[in-house]
Amino acid sequence: MKLAVVTAGLTQPSSTRLLGDRLGEAVARRAGAGEAAEVRNVELRDLAVDIANAFVTGFPGARLRAALETVTEADGLVAVTPIFSGSYSGLFKSFFDVIDNTALTGKPVLVAATGGTARHSLALDHALRPLFAYLRAVVVPTAVYAAPEDWGGGKDAFTDGLSERIERAADELAALLANRAPRLPGKAGEPDEVVPFEEQLAALRPDGRSSAAGNGHRE
Repeated sequence: MKLAVVTAGLTQPSSTRLLGDRLGEAVARRAGAGEAAEVRNVELRDLAVDIANAFVTGFPGARLRAALETVTEADGLVAVTPIFSGSYSGLFKSFFDVIDNTALTGKPVLVAATGGTARHSLALDHALRPLFAYLRAVVVPTAVYAAPEDWGGGKDAFTDGLSERIERAADELAALLANRAPRLPGKAGEPDEVVPFEEQLAALRPDGRSSAAGNGHRE
């Protein structure tokens, strides 16, 4: 099981990278229950010049090409960006502009972001989800946003704490990964087996059943 964690933090140390690490570790604990889970980090800060050169020349250099392969060959993806001016960073968007627009088709993705104020949390739904919907990825229901006051904080009367959101999102991504058909050796040129959408939804339900299961009774 291969998991790619893409982070677009600009500072070092970076809260964006910290959030990506926590999400990657949480997913790996669950996805690795039946097999070894390999987590590979792609830190875009180190690839900023390579990404700019790819736009100018039309060809990715060796380092950027390796990062693109890490993402496209992974079974699942965690994508984390800082929020600037109400949306994802330019570096984050540029990286996903370089990726072929069919490379993430059907790939399970967990989106997350960090920002200086909780008011930017809506960027997850009005910016990140549409981006990955355009790339035809399968985005898990729970997106994770971390403002400065979230670090080390617990839940309040209205929302779960950061740790709870991380665990819930990790559960959802791990469930999709568990139902994703594995890539078999020698089958690289063939498309992955498509898991029916109702089965993917069933994997996210606590009882593991689809809404059509049983006699239709709703609690």
